[in-house]
Amino acid sequence: ICRIVNKTEKMLLQSGNFRLKGKKALLNQAEIPVVTVMDVTETPIERPQKKQKDFFSGKRGYHTLKSQLVADQNTEEIICVFCGKGRGHDFSLFKKSRVRFHPLTTSIEDSGYQGIAAYHSNSYTPKKKSKNRKLTELEKEYNKALAKERIIIEPINRKLKIFKILSCKYRNRRRRYSLRVNLLAAIYNCELGIGIAAS
Repeated sequence: ICRIVNKTEKMLLQSGNFRLKGKKALLNQAEIPVVTVMDVTETPIERPQKKQKDFFSGKRGYHTLKSQLVADQNTEEIICVFCGKGRGHDFSLFKKSRVRFHPLTTSIEDSGYQGIAAYHSNSYTPKKKSKNRKLTELEKEYNKALAKERIIIEPINRKLKIFKILSCKYRNRRRRYSLRVNLLAAIYNCELGIGIAAS
């Protein structure tokens, strides 16, 4: 089975139809998206024999690998993917990914990306209530409006999770996880008619 999987991966790469635009496209003046949505999804893995803490997700309560997706809100195309270990915070994964947005691009994220405005001033994250202060009605309305704009990333995550390799416990080599997520994201784009049209 492993030989078949590796052969299939090689064929998909060689075809040229299954490649993401990559993070450079976010800065390309000719094709910058107007609005992007960024989110992190997690895939459960078997408990590693070494460095278990690096992969333990406090949010999920088990060991995971994370995948950060950046998608075009208008076309629903996945532009780039970056993968990391389950322990890190979503914002830490963003910093490691070195994803940068064009100043004219509006970027929408969830509350896991608090602090992203220091890297991209045209980013929007939900307002969070503090220990001693509740959200105002205006802030609540802002969060609702932002959630409606950001919700487009959830169906994208769901469509990727149709592939069992992402929805079930990942039991293969972790070093090939990023390659496989990128290929599955490219397959998703091709289903939209984007990847094939560009070839």
